[in-house]
Amino acid sequence: MAEGTRETSPNPEPKLRADHQSDAYMRRRMLRQGSAGWLLLTGLGVAYVVSGDFSGWNIGLSEGGFGGLAIAMLLMGVMYACLVFSLAELSAILPTAGGGYGFARRALGTWGGFLTGTAILIEYVLAPAAISIFIGDYVESLGLFGLESGWPISLVCFVLFIGIHLWGVGEALRFSLVVTAIAVAALLIFAVGAFTDFDAGRLNDIPVDEGAFGSGSWLPFGLLGIWAAFPFGMWFFLGVEGVPLAAEEAKDPVRSMPKALAISMGVLVLLAVLTFLAATGARGSAAIQDAGNPLVVALEGDGDPTALSRFVNYAGLAGLVASFFSLIYAGSRQLFALSRAGYLPRFLSLTSRRKSPYLGLLVPGAIGFALAASTGNGARMLNIAVFGATISYALMALSHIVLRRREPHLHRPYRTPGGTLTSSVAFVLALLALVATFLVDREAAFIALGVYVVALAYFAVYSRHRLVAKAPEEEFAALAEAEAELGRG
Repeated sequence: MAEGTRETSPNPEPKLRADHQSDAYMRRRMLRQGSAGWLLLTGLGVAYVVSGDFSGWNIGLSEGGFGGLAIAMLLMGVMYACLVFSLAELSAILPTAGGGYGFARRALGTWGGFLTGTAILIEYVLAPAAISIFIGDYVESLGLFGLESGWPISLVCFVLFIGIHLWGVGEALRFSLVVTAIAVAALLIFAVGAFTDFDAGRLNDIPVDEGAFGSGSWLPFGLLGIWAAFPFGMWFFLGVEGVPLAAEEAKDPVRSMPKALAISMGVLVLLAVLTFLAATGARGSAAIQDAGNPLVVALEGDGDPTALSRFVNYAGLAGLVASFFSLIYAGSRQLFALSRAGYLPRFLSLTSRRKSPYLGLLVPGAIGFALAASTGNGARMLNIAVFGATISYALMALSHIVLRRREPHLHRPYRTPGGTLTSSVAFVLALLALVATFLVDREAAFIALGVYVVALAYFAVYSRHRLVAKAPEEEFAALAEAEAELGRG
């Protein structure tokens, strides 16, 4: 059938039309399969997150104190662990580049798929823009080549690292693995150095707000401080859920994806505990709560820079590069999947001769650079990204619950330990984290909400009537409906 010809879709949703495209349509939108084994996927999962260990999480100390942030980190760690186990099952069922959007499409229909995909896209477009600003700040603070933080450094970041992605996914993921390994090694070395000066009495040295309900030395801002610290507890894990976006380019994704997700989460939990305790115990919670480079402050104290602090400072730059680089990858694959299925303009999913979604890389990159250059407010953009992330977490966890109950006999090569109880925990905690974003930065939450409303209007008026039936996520949904019809017959 010629490209652009329409037929009635078997999609269960009434009045929804889907475009049945020729095989040529899909051939022009193919990724390079078998490029990533479990090791590269594990490195990708850690790379998404590792920059959050070097800075950002410490601001949660000013919201909840040591005890509040510790509890928030624990609860958010539970949320991510439950979510990762749920995604491991879903990615084994549907190993496509759509990731969370594809899972929600199967479980919650086209609206659920678009809501999830848009939330993920908000996270993966805004986060690299914010990190490019932080890279500029690091370059300036380190005095590298006499450069100052500003749009030229952001431009170099986007041009250089998007260029590597255009070269090929295998090369890109290997580069990411190397930079991530440097950052992880630096965090372990930091922890060893900081623990030599550890003093438990410094953990709770933030003054107590006597007027806060439930306040005390471990909870200086009371019980509400725990909730307000949720978004900062997330920084130790934010992004690991993006590993399934590499499913179409993975070797044996049914086996490698659950393995990579589990190992990534284990590594991140270890790094979170070591970094959090070492930094606060070495220098004190009060001293690092507002620091832009808390690990360096924890090592230097009131003295001059040391060889270890300088090393950690440079490694922090490596961590930022690793997260920036991997988040660009995640955003391009999410945009590619939504475009290929018709939820976004279809030309955005075209791939090059090296099987890279070049427009999926260039368009979000251009938007990210424009935001970084025009606003210079990395913290605000990260808060908007967190808002999008929490919405996607709730919808992905809900997708796991719905599929378990609606399709209990669906073939599941990997099954989530605890079943729907595990995904229900992730769902509830994700909703609590979503509300917490309004406690931290209400303006950022409303900006993200405005972007969401515009995207939903586009989908309601235009793209939901022009979905592509040959896209893997749509074919999967159509097959499910056909099987359901046979069962009813």
